[in-house]
Amino acid sequence: MSGGRNPLRSPLDRRLTRIAGPSALVLFGVTGDLARKKLLPAIYDLAHRGLLPPSFSLVGFGRRDWTDDQFTAEVRSSVEASSRTEFNETVWNQLRGGFRFVSGGFDDATAYEDLGAVLSELEGSRGTGGNTVFYLSIPPDWFEEVSRQLADHGLAGRDGQRTSAAATAPWRRVVIEKPFGHDLTSARELNEVIEQVFEPDAVFRIDHYLGKETVQNLLALRFANRLFEPLWNSNHVDHVQITMAEDIGIGGRAGYYDGVGAARDVIQNHLLQLLALTAMEEPISFAADHLRAEKEKVLAAVVVPEDDDALAASSARGQYTGGWQGGEEVTGFLDEEGFNPDSTTETYAALKLCIHTRRWDGVPFYLRAGKRLGRRVTEIAVVFKRAPNLLFPGHDSDEFGQNAVVIRVQPDEGVTIRFASKVPGTQREVRDVTMDFGYGHAFTEDSPEAYERLILDVLLGEPPLFPRQAEVELSWKILDPFEEHWAAQPGQPEPYSPGSWGPAGADALMARDGRTWRRP
Repeated sequence: MSGGRNPLRSPLDRRLTRIAGPSALVLFGVTGDLARKKLLPAIYDLAHRGLLPPSFSLVGFGRRDWTDDQFTAEVRSSVEASSRTEFNETVWNQLRGGFRFVSGGFDDATAYEDLGAVLSELEGSRGTGGNTVFYLSIPPDWFEEVSRQLADHGLAGRDGQRTSAAATAPWRRVVIEKPFGHDLTSARELNEVIEQVFEPDAVFRIDHYLGKETVQNLLALRFANRLFEPLWNSNHVDHVQITMAEDIGIGGRAGYYDGVGAARDVIQNHLLQLLALTAMEEPISFAADHLRAEKEKVLAAVVVPEDDDALAASSARGQYTGGWQGGEEVTGFLDEEGFNPDSTTETYAALKLCIHTRRWDGVPFYLRAGKRLGRRVTEIAVVFKRAPNLLFPGHDSDEFGQNAVVIRVQPDEGVTIRFASKVPGTQREVRDVTMDFGYGHAFTEDSPEAYERLILDVLLGEPPLFPRQAEVELSWKILDPFEEHWAAQPGQPEPYSPGSWGPAGADALMARDGRTWRRP
């Protein structure tokens, strides 16, 4: 073995899952919902699958006055409540030996001294090799303070990735959760702060949608099959719809959500990443630089309207009202606890975007995201042009609908193809049917949670699924003109009923182009 790698295995071989090397993960914000419901269970699931080394250590950092044993009990509670795999005492006992807790505020210098001592102890007692991931599951306002404290106490360093010249040197990496700023200017300021402390290649910006199996399968669907790619262009595609619908309200996120809204919350990151993967050209390889370069080309080619009339015609916003949904009465957005009744924050946003490339010239991409909609679903629908209606003159072609390839990201991950078929027992009656592929039916293996894949990739130092700063900036360049236009409009976003599919303005956006939204 050399430098932790098997010399008999090609680095290009991705058939076998790689196991992380000796390392520790420091989780800031360990008491938050994301940590309890997603991150801690994902770490346990990785251990259960044998993908973490025996030396792996987890350090919680928070204000609670916990001992290591109390922290361990809290982790166990989260794992038992939310882990994907069955709880196993043997796995747990191996994992819990590396649990430590550091009590203190994010601006408490003494706490960082304690953290340094804990990491040194783990290097000696557990054999972590000094390799450390700092996971910032905290509000963005604290990113700068935590980064500076890590630097001031010698815990970060700008040597996050190993080089061939220092293959055995400890590495330091940082993970930051969205939002990556609230506009282009703040995103650049945040990046400047982070990269003063960590090397660019040591910064992992997490977009958990990119860890979902269906999103990764999109590249296989396109580039491993001759069936789809020849049709994946403006000669055959009429338009593309990308939907992220939630059937819940903002819940307890009032402090975060007000002033952010649906567009900044999910369109700027999740949906624009899905657009880039749908529209990109085939990369040279799955190497991070090649994959990111193709996504950046797509985002750079997005045409954003320049005047107010065009921005208004290419967008819609809404706020859900109170009413009945799913047999229960729900609270309207403006009546949610902690909200200003005059808030202009949107809970629904829709955009029409065009990509100025030869492949996609003239093909609109419609993006929509919202809360309190008809059902929880995220999907990409590639809708094809209608076939000439020559052999079936007795039928209105509208009855057939349009051929479509629908990639379901969540729930029920899979792919649906819609096409027309003859109705049995009739002479020439034709009707739309669907052909479904579901991950749960086609494969015996359970799909890992997105955070499992992403945490493992951070530990391995594999960045293809993490957007780099250029992608973040290009995404803000797309969204900022819409946000500035909306901010200049008087009044509040258009209301819509809970359980519906958004405001009337969103339907009007499609109707202006002679199209309608899919009903997932």
